[in-house]
Amino acid sequence: MTQERASRKKGSHTATVLSNVQAGECFWKLRLRFDGEAAKAFAGFTPGQFVQFDVSDLAIPSTDSIPTALLDGARRSVLLRRPFSFSDVTADGDTTTADLLYCIVGPASLRMTTLREGDTTHLIGPLGNGFAVPEGKRTALLVVGGMGLPPIRCLAKSLSVEHPDITAVAFIGSRTVNALPLEERPARFDEGLSLSVPTFATLGIASMVATDDGSAGHRGPVTKCLSHWLQENADRPREETVVYACGPERMLAAVARIANETDIDCQVSMERRMACGIGLCQSCAVECRVAGSDEIIYKLCCQDGPVFDAREVFFGADDA
Repeated sequence: MTQERASRKKGSHTATVLSNVQAGECFWKLRLRFDGEAAKAFAGFTPGQFVQFDVSDLAIPSTDSIPTALLDGARRSVLLRRPFSFSDVTADGDTTTADLLYCIVGPASLRMTTLREGDTTHLIGPLGNGFAVPEGKRTALLVVGGMGLPPIRCLAKSLSVEHPDITAVAFIGSRTVNALPLEERPARFDEGLSLSVPTFATLGIASMVATDDGSAGHRGPVTKCLSHWLQENADRPREETVVYACGPERMLAAVARIANETDIDCQVSMERRMACGIGLCQSCAVECRVAGSDEIIYKLCCQDGPVFDAREVFFGADDA
């Protein structure tokens, strides 16, 4: 019902910038306030849903603020909106606040750094279908790859507030320690499961960090941590466990494979380039299986997703 309610209220909205601060070498955290009808629309935001952010009229930062790698393309026109998912949404009376954690990767996200307190910004949303919490689940395994963190962090908060009977565990992976999109960093990262990562510890959720180069936590892919946890907790009822994942597609494919091999429900948040976000441009196709056959069909990430049942998604070569 929550998703249906949010879907009915989607539309073009404005938001007031409360703050926009740098949260790491290339990460920024934007806090927005919605009022009136927009507040009502985003009060029903489901973790995993997204918004299409309009950056076309934002300024270009001064040259000395532009990362060297983006100097050549910084002045490129940005006509299309950009999709983002919130890391936190809080409804309080007639206002709703939302946090957007983003990474500077191109001219669009670069322009977002020029937003200041009191500015007005424009977006379309809430869009798409978010994560669902099936009945009877008691354990939620949250798997993050890099910038897949925001929707998973939003889900973690929702679980802690609305489903206190569910025990959540987070697995956070990235290439290096500097690529971990964490607003607060502990003095040291434990190699095992602990409450050392504030992003999840403040919600009472234990987490484990994995980096490809071993610069923080476990050395290797985060999916190894997931597999290890499942082996150590093999006595837990599989039907009471659910896996949620967001991150690079190869990671999602590996998570889906692990979940399928262990017969655990799994939901994955897919990422595609979305020009419109409402199903008009057809640019965000996802290959999906037809249940009970070998047929592959295309669904739209913006309308049918971005969250899919992992059994439904065909990951191509990574599906083997």
